[in-house]
Amino acid sequence: MRITTSRLSVSPMSDGFILPPGAGRHISTGPQHVTFKVTGEHSRAASSFEVLVPPGFDVGAHVHAHSEELFYVLEGEVDVLAFEPQARYGNDWAEWQAADGQRVQRAGPGSVMFVPPGCPHAFANHTDSPARMFFQSAPPSRHERYFEELLEILNAPGGVDSGAVAELRHRHDIEQLTPLRFGR
Repeated sequence: MRITTSRLSVSPMSDGFILPPGAGRHISTGPQHVTFKVTGEHSRAASSFEVLVPPGFDVGAHVHAHSEELFYVLEGEVDVLAFEPQARYGNDWAEWQAADGQRVQRAGPGSVMFVPPGCPHAFANHTDSPARMFFQSAPPSRHERYFEELLEILNAPGGVDSGAVAELRHRHDIEQLTPLRFGR
């Protein structure tokens, strides 16, 4: 096994590795931070990330036709959705309800959200404190490139280009149902 704090160069099926706290490849824009822990370079099964979710951030409800995801709340609280609503309407997924009565929930440390392909899902931080989540996406690589390209768009001068974000999401198996939001 290897302990490393820099960009990993491990090929699949080689020795494993251990990352100390805070290690991995970091990408950030403003208050949002993503740390790549395990990528398609390392795993054929899933990519793993640590994500800092700032207050006011809302990923927007969306669906992946081919990917599945797992979210584990490490710190703080986020509102989460992982069900097919009675109707996919409006710009506020927090009001959605499933046919069986299921509604959006507040998830704290230790909470897990699993999302199979085709399931609408979302998370948002409606608190005044940052939240941290561990996030896995399978198959790997698609979300890695998505995060890299999204953060480039978000860092571009002149504000967020919603058309560029929409095109990016389309290319990476993301059907956006409600808007991505940064702030209240």
